[in-house]
Amino acid sequence: MVDVMTEIKIRCSLNTVSEYAANPDNAPKWYINIHSAEWQTQKPLTIGSRIAFKANFLGRELAYVYEITEFSPGQILIMKTANGPFPMETTYTWEAIDEDVTRMTLRNKGNPTGFSKLFAPFMSWMMKKANKNDLKKIKNILEEA
Repeated sequence: MVDVMTEIKIRCSLNTVSEYAANPDNAPKWYINIHSAEWQTQKPLTIGSRIAFKANFLGRELAYVYEITEFSPGQILIMKTANGPFPMETTYTWEAIDEDVTRMTLRNKGNPTGFSKLFAPFMSWMMKKANKNDLKKIKNILEEA
């Protein structure tokens, strides 16, 4: 089992942070490993929305589809892989520290299968490192805007 949670404080309002992070069109801008996000369902984002992502991780090109399973704007977004290399769930949460500071958490959990199962401990470490870098990048984008 892979279960990685990271968090960061961003000097922006909760609405600014959550609206930017929850928009799949922005994912390639702040996720270092994601190269593209393509809607498979109509916008706007809602429960049941499906988005196809292409990414690189551990030197491999990955293609997977996430389906939104829970979405409460400004509070939580949960998406699960509908297909891809192994089952994964990604959760974002947002909490206002004050009017101009938001805590954002990013959690990835899943069960690697097959060959990937052998690398689960290494994958957890690499995912945590990547998630920290992604959160730093979204922080920089939003605080510089």
